[in-house]
Amino acid sequence: MSANEISLRPAQETDAWVLSAIHIAAIKALPATFYTQKELLAWRNYRDKPDGSNILKSMKAESFWVAVEGDVVIGFASFIVDELIGLYVHPKYQGKGIGRALVQHFCDKATEQGIDKVITTASLYAEGFYLRLGFTAIQKAPHYLRSGIVVPVTKMSKTLALAPKSI
Repeated sequence: MSANEISLRPAQETDAWVLSAIHIAAIKALPATFYTQKELLAWRNYRDKPDGSNILKSMKAESFWVAVEGDVVIGFASFIVDELIGLYVHPKYQGKGIGRALVQHFCDKATEQGIDKVITTASLYAEGFYLRLGFTAIQKAPHYLRSGIVVPVTKMSKTLALAPKSI
């Protein structure tokens, strides 16, 4: 399987529980190298079972796009205009270009709106991934999880090449 064999589509409300399951699985697969087990548990909202309620709330403000192989949702990205809010790929599908395709889609959507710079808040695990995609680190910063636990993250940005406007 490669990124060529997946399709991207807008997420639907019926996807919320699958997106929650992907979020939980992706965080559970992380080693406790950059964050403690307690922080990782808080990051997944203390959940072992999917609960799409937070995602349904987020869908009211954020654009959610899913990566699909066949009819199986395998990853997703959420964003608001110029900010990539979330990016998660199920661990079984990581390293196959799915995250890259979702980030490129986000950048393309921003470019279509005339935006020339996008931002994201990267976990310490994802910093290298974003650097490889052309993002630059702006600064280390605290990130407040819903539970109130604070974890270190890296604020990052990427300058986009806008197509010249035709006259």
